[in-house]
Amino acid sequence: MSEEENILSIENLRVYFPVRGGVFRRSKGFCKAVDGVSLILKDGQTLGLVGESGCGKSTLAKTVVGLIKPTSGSVKFKGNEVLRSGRSMPKSYRREVQMVFQDPAESLNSRHTVGAIVREPLEIHGMGNRDQQNERVIHLLEQVGLPASCSTRYPFEFSGGQRQRIGIARSLALNPDMLLLDEPVSALDVSVQSQVLNLLMELQNKLGLSYMFIAHDLAVVKHVSDMIAVMYLGKIVEIASAEELYSNPLHNYTKALISSIPLPDPTQSTSKVIIPGDVPSPINPPPGCAFGHRVSSPRYPESIGEILEMKEIEKNHWVLACPCCVSG
Repeated sequence: MSEEENILSIENLRVYFPVRGGVFRRSKGFCKAVDGVSLILKDGQTLGLVGESGCGKSTLAKTVVGLIKPTSGSVKFKGNEVLRSGRSMPKSYRREVQMVFQDPAESLNSRHTVGAIVREPLEIHGMGNRDQQNERVIHLLEQVGLPASCSTRYPFEFSGGQRQRIGIARSLALNPDMLLLDEPVSALDVSVQSQVLNLLMELQNKLGLSYMFIAHDLAVVKHVSDMIAVMYLGKIVEIASAEELYSNPLHNYTKALISSIPLPDPTQSTSKVIIPGDVPSPINPPPGCAFGHRVSSPRYPESIGEILEMKEIEKNHWVLACPCCVSG
């Protein structure tokens, strides 16, 4: 894949949070929230990111948009490095990359009107005069399926689905090229989720957007994604196209996640893979494969001391080459 095709390239990204204790609050270790993640997102496509709660998905997204400072690694946007040592991310990058958060009730300021919330990015970046900004706000609200009259109302006057539409409108204010969607439908009723998903797909086709889509619901991720990355305890364990990943999962963790997807037909039965044990602590991870340690794999000792790397098993199908989680 040529570098020009990638709108986003993440290489060996690490985000370690210091764990402090004692009277003088000295560092006693690190919580390895993101541990050596490498990903690419092609222009105009959707990269799905799945995994259990606490695996580092949201931390990764917040690091990419500059809300969290990384420990090390590289993030390139359109071929240009955006993680500059000791300096904030370029202002142009902050315009071109926006984020939609999981809970719209928490991400929208309840003391501001909808018009003020959507207009704020335009004011910060000095785009247009007041009349032009107001016109832009009305256009954005209508673009996400809300009437212009919403601009004078407050977020608490809307339903969850409508609030998420307001959040999407705000993220589009600066004409970005990429959106990071942090579980944008998980806080919504099931009946509303499909409406918001359809809106996101329509906007992507109309505006040529690229998405990094984070979710728990693997059925949703399959529906909207071109490529899917599976994350476990701060590491990527498998990457493939949506069709390939669901038809031919290679990592045992991926197989367990896919087996948990409920079938729409109650007469059909599936053999669910139950994951035993607890997720290891990111503060004190096991010396070998984290998932192999969790399930007490008989081949876990083989992974201790090994440098586990992603290997391309088939074209565009990568898996973390671990003896206790990948057969063959």
